[in-house]
Amino acid sequence: MTAILNYDKIKGLVYTEKSNGQLSMGKYTFNIDKSCSKSQLKSLIKKIYNVDVVKVNIINTSEKTKRFKGVFGTKGSIKKATITLKENQTINFGS
Repeated sequence: MTAILNYDKIKGLVYTEKSNGQLSMGKYTFNIDKSCSKSQLKSLIKKIYNVDVVKVNIINTSEKTKRFKGVFGTKGSIKKATITLKENQTINFGS
């Protein structure tokens, strides 16, 4: 049952200009849960997508205060991971 709960650690794929440019190099960027570690993420990606992960880089962003039309608000903190796959391997997202 714990294996099913671990799938919740990957929140989604990051779609930015930089991350889309890295797709050709075999690098994928995901939003992940804050409690997820590099080794957990590596084994989870291997289980879900059947690919070999070479490297995992994790980026923690802190919470920021923003102002919009005079009203203050906060932009929450995010944990992102960039996954580098073995050469000539790709992840197919069902397209």
